[in-house]
Amino acid sequence: MNKKKKIKVISYFLLIVLAIMMLFPFFWMVRSSFMTNREITTVPIQWIPSQFNFDNFIEAFTKDSFGRYFLNSIIIVGINMVGAVFSASFIGFGFARLKFKGRNLWFALLLSTMMIPYTVLMIPQFLIWQAIGGYNTFLPLTIPCFFGTAFNVFLVRQFYSGIPKEYDEAALVDGANYFVIYSKIILPMAKPVLCTVGVFTFMNTWNDFMGPLLYLDRPELKTVSLALQNFMGQHTSQWNLLMAVATVITIPMIIVYFAAQRYFIEGITFSGLKG
Repeated sequence: MNKKKKIKVISYFLLIVLAIMMLFPFFWMVRSSFMTNREITTVPIQWIPSQFNFDNFIEAFTKDSFGRYFLNSIIIVGINMVGAVFSASFIGFGFARLKFKGRNLWFALLLSTMMIPYTVLMIPQFLIWQAIGGYNTFLPLTIPCFFGTAFNVFLVRQFYSGIPKEYDEAALVDGANYFVIYSKIILPMAKPVLCTVGVFTFMNTWNDFMGPLLYLDRPELKTVSLALQNFMGQHTSQWNLLMAVATVITIPMIIVYFAAQRYFIEGITFSGLKG
């Protein structure tokens, strides 16, 4: 075996070991969700359930209103995905395709907001939303996405910058305006990066704990992340129920990622973030 093949074999071996290490917590969670509490704590470790116990899922989801919590999370996630994709695509188009005075300065100021810690903004934002009646509503968790976030705008702007401007020039010669260029030319070619923005928004919103904790106090408005934390506090010793709830909450993220995997990777690659 020559040196090149040895390096390749070692690389694949290390990647397989790393993948097993990364997947092991997920395997442990799923496997525990089908076990009894006694099987989970058995010594020596029992790797596979003696019987797949689906009653854990039924018991866990009938104890609390997880159906309602799922619906709340889906509503918030759906609105945020629409707002994030629209705002990022529209603002990114302006920075990438239009020439106006101070464009680079405004873009630099936008990127600089990424350095502001969220903890600095929590109290001022909470006081503002409370003053205008946004407390105990979904408004503070959804409206900001319609005004764009620095990372999403940066991602889309980088992708747009890679599209040849000859398309714009040809459309302008044919009498099209920039709104037509945006909607008819740029958006159809921007599916990968917009899908990437949607996946990031889904994952961040679905896993968001601090936002619902700050703004949602009424039980019927809770999201799955907040409900899971409360469930953990009530059932600390019932690991089978905790793992069942955690498994079901994780499934939507896995489905979304694999459904959009091709566009997601393409969007990251062509946005200038590869490497």
